[in-house]
Amino acid sequence: MLTGQTAIVTGSTSGIGLGIAERLAARGANVVVNSYTDRTEGHAVAAGIAARHGVEAVYVRADMARPEECRALVEQAVSRFGTLEILVNNAGIQYVAPVEEFPTERWDAIIAVNLSSAFHTIAAAVPPMRAAGYGRIVNIASAHGLRASPYKAAYVAAKHGVVGLTKTVALELAGRGVTCNAVCPGFVLTPLVEVQIEDRAKETGLDRETVIRDIILARQPSKEFATVEEIAAATAFLASREAAQITGTTLSVDGGWTAQ
Repeated sequence: MLTGQTAIVTGSTSGIGLGIAERLAARGANVVVNSYTDRTEGHAVAAGIAARHGVEAVYVRADMARPEECRALVEQAVSRFGTLEILVNNAGIQYVAPVEEFPTERWDAIIAVNLSSAFHTIAAAVPPMRAAGYGRIVNIASAHGLRASPYKAAYVAAKHGVVGLTKTVALELAGRGVTCNAVCPGFVLTPLVEVQIEDRAKETGLDRETVIRDIILARQPSKEFATVEEIAAATAFLASREAAQITGTTLSVDGGWTAQ
């Protein structure tokens, strides 16, 4: 159980991030929910988590493309709860194009949100974790942190960087009670993936099931999507005390993709 611990989950108002926030709260952690807007929906998500799980949950707006806001997110969490035991770097964006056509601003944004934000939040979280002699850092990478795909230059580069960052931080903090690991999902059926399925069906004229089997999940031997709940469970395990000797590694939840 994570009762009394404080967890930050970046990019956590929907999809995988929300699933992780829910799972950590269900295990007793107080949760800081995050997105880049300050709409009432974000605060409502935090209120819902608190009501369902009997923990404290707050929403903190922070744009993960901005280094100062990444660090301020951690500082606000520590100020609010007094401790920080768990940091989950989940925020991410995507764009697909051939490398010679890849817009510079898209490259910069993806590297900022998917990679640099993890550096900044970790840098801010390490001092209080080291001082407490305890901490769990979990970075949500991707199968694309271990394998490449065409037309995803920025995403693949960023996720490979997240895996490298994970290993480096783990080595720096080894023996200090603080671990750092990465979860590497394959395709997860989220609203964003649903849009991809619809787009590919329109482009190819194929039915939904064929698009899923032969295009979306072509590299995933199980031919099944990973679920948000499975990613959340893997993250919660790495955030637990039982995972004390697991550090600097990647946990693939990808239906066999990276076994090939």
